[in-house]
Amino acid sequence: MSTETPATSSSTPPGRASSVGGGSGSGLDRYFQISERGSSVGTELRGGLVTFVTMVYIVVLNPLIIGTAKDADGNFLGGGQAPALAAIAAVTALVACVLTIAMGVFGRYPFALATGLGLNAFVAFQVATKMSWPAAMGMVVLEGLVITALVLTGFRVAVFRAIPAPLKSAIAVGIGLFIALIGLVDAGFVRAGAGTPVEIGVGGQLDGWPTLVFVVGVLLIAVLMVRKVRGAILIGILAATVLAVIIEAIGHIGSQTDASGKVVNPKGWALNVPSFSGKKFGAPDFSLIGHFSLGGGFSAVGIISGIVIVFSLVLSDFFDVMGTTIGLGSEAHLLDEQGQLPNIQSVLLVDGLAAVAGGAAGASSATTYVESASGIGDGARTGLAAVTSGALFAVTVFLAPLAQFVPSEAATPALVVVGVLLMSQIRNIDFSDFAIAVPAFLTIVLMPFTYSITNGVGAGFISYAVLQVAAGRARTVHPLMWAVSAFFAIYFAIEPLKTLLHIS
Repeated sequence: MSTETPATSSSTPPGRASSVGGGSGSGLDRYFQISERGSSVGTELRGGLVTFVTMVYIVVLNPLIIGTAKDADGNFLGGGQAPALAAIAAVTALVACVLTIAMGVFGRYPFALATGLGLNAFVAFQVATKMSWPAAMGMVVLEGLVITALVLTGFRVAVFRAIPAPLKSAIAVGIGLFIALIGLVDAGFVRAGAGTPVEIGVGGQLDGWPTLVFVVGVLLIAVLMVRKVRGAILIGILAATVLAVIIEAIGHIGSQTDASGKVVNPKGWALNVPSFSGKKFGAPDFSLIGHFSLGGGFSAVGIISGIVIVFSLVLSDFFDVMGTTIGLGSEAHLLDEQGQLPNIQSVLLVDGLAAVAGGAAGASSATTYVESASGIGDGARTGLAAVTSGALFAVTVFLAPLAQFVPSEAATPALVVVGVLLMSQIRNIDFSDFAIAVPAFLTIVLMPFTYSITNGVGAGFISYAVLQVAAGRARTVHPLMWAVSAFFAIYFAIEPLKTLLHIS
């Protein structure tokens, strides 16, 4: 991808040494390849901050998803009769801290990790409802161990390298649309409609001060990027946050939802109210760490059903991360001439261990976050940015109110703008070749339309294999593409297969 982000004003091509690094020649510079990737220490620190601000919402959102669901025994996560939201927030931040720093130090890329959205909902509403919470978290640990084993055997890396270039570009574009949709939805700019799947604003009309904050944030970041201002995304987030604080102080807008999560104020702030009112600092509660059972899930649902659950978790995590990594690496100009990401083995290993750590800590499976694209869009190119994001999550463990201060309406404009940057990858897809166009199109549209990177990747893989046969190019399809397509066919047909085999 040749698009130059405003935060990277150096004319040095990506991957070559440059004097931009400021600390050129230092141990820090050499270890993280800061100058070599055309970046600087300041840019990396700023990019890490942008990524953190964009994804710190997970510390608030994860407890609301897994902390408010009861298991098969009628207990909340933690074993009590009341949601342990503070404890879940603490372990969510802790896992994000440790694994993001690990990614920065060992993977050396600007990729941040935290509890995976979608995976946590699957665990809460499809796994824990059939067994105890410790057993459900044990299934997550097993999923992580399987993923890690696939990395160590080289299988995961081999699959990554077998993906054809057009599909890699399509994955990047699909992720761009996906994160843009996440930004629009999380800001309340796009909502579920009465007569349509989605509509703009409240009742088809843009209304409410939080919406104004979002619009101002998007326009401000876009203007700054057009003017090639360094740190455009971070400046936009900070400016929108200041505007939100002023509006809340004057208008007392309040939250969209009440304590139970029911929408009572459609024109309120979607997730965080930009005020310190009612938010208290306190010592973190790590009581959930170690509360998992490796064999409890199979005892509860049986061997076959247990294998189906682990298989579903593995397949979703396996390709969700692969798609995310391709998209992020492409946007950061870090893929080599063959479209591969150097040192991918370390990246995927850290990600596999993140799933193990997430389950063992009671935070659900952790994974590489697509929101890392916001920091990349602001110039981040190395693991120093990830270390910065991880360090900020460490602060969040002890200063939880800070994670509940920046409203999503101020942070999500970054996702919309980064979606524009990723969209430019579409130029690498030959839409005149229908055997390429259809798989690319399905990959691109199904990610946002189904709210799943895995679904888009799966549809693209299967259709690519089928259409290459139809075009008389079956020999060009890598054997691993055939194998993975078969796995995806099973994944998509899992419910009919379970019915056919009488599996509950």
